[in-house]
Amino acid sequence: MVAVFTRWELMLMAKEHVAKLFRDAKADPSLKETLSSAPNIETFIEMAKEKGYDFTVDEWKEMTGFSVEELKGKLSEIPGI
Repeated sequence: MVAVFTRWELMLMAKEHVAKLFRDAKADPSLKETLSSAPNIETFIEMAKEKGYDFTVDEWKEMTGFSVEELKGKLSEIPGI
């Protein structure tokens, strides 16, 4: 059986992944250090996906409130990461 999700359900799951990443990075210094080494947001998203977190740049921005310009800074400067 194949699960079929609505767009709304997929968006909620992505937001849950962003929130879980924040919690996990706060609890795991190694995860925080690994993700903070990403040179840009696209790499950060790919690294997070490799760790099991699934969200897009837009979903990340929506959940964190960061603009594209702010994301160009060091990811380790983002609160919670």
